[in-house]
Amino acid sequence: MEAIRLVNLNKVIRKHPILKDINLSLDKGKIYGFFGRNGSGKTMLFRAISGLIKPTSGEVYIFGKKLGSDISFPESLGIIIESVGFWPQFTGFENLKILASIKSKISGEQITKAIKKVGLDPEDKRLYSKYSLGMKQRLGIAQAIMEEPDLIILDEPTSSLDEEGVQLIRQILIEEKKRGATILISSHNKEDIDFLSDEKFKMDNGRLYHSQDRGG
Repeated sequence: MEAIRLVNLNKVIRKHPILKDINLSLDKGKIYGFFGRNGSGKTMLFRAISGLIKPTSGEVYIFGKKLGSDISFPESLGIIIESVGFWPQFTGFENLKILASIKSKISGEQITKAIKKVGLDPEDKRLYSKYSLGMKQRLGIAQAIMEEPDLIILDEPTSSLDEEGVQLIRQILIEEKKRGATILISSHNKEDIDFLSDEKFKMDNGRLYHSQDRGG
């Protein structure tokens, strides 16, 4: 089943082309890795797929539904793009409970399960403002997976993590794939891309290439 289809996708900001004629078809239940230098367009591509920006031209389909027409945002999405907007005055559990209340799809027990899965303590009374960078990243992963979304988009998912954390997140993403999720990741860590991805794509100056197109 096709999870994502992009048709002649373009994004122009202040007369500067950011995404250039991108055509892409991604199947359900696979992990897709995107790599490229800073400013190549990876994050903007993820924003377009998640409905956070409107393309200048072109079409985005998520599980057969057109963004901006049939739906405004993907209906079942877990996402980290840049930093997650958590509230500094609440604990990790309290933050996820607030976010979960938007859709009211999951219980406190499922939130607890997600927090434990990423290696944090759901009973930890420290406020988010006291979290280390690694703890903040883990909590971000927890919010992305807690509702068992069909589509997971993660921009630099292993950023700020130590080696143990990196291995844990890799294992979680493999488990999410087995569950049937479609996962898009970008990373400066080439090992993440090579280890996790069923297919790899390179972004270069706003254009997208299958990694085999340019020799990886």
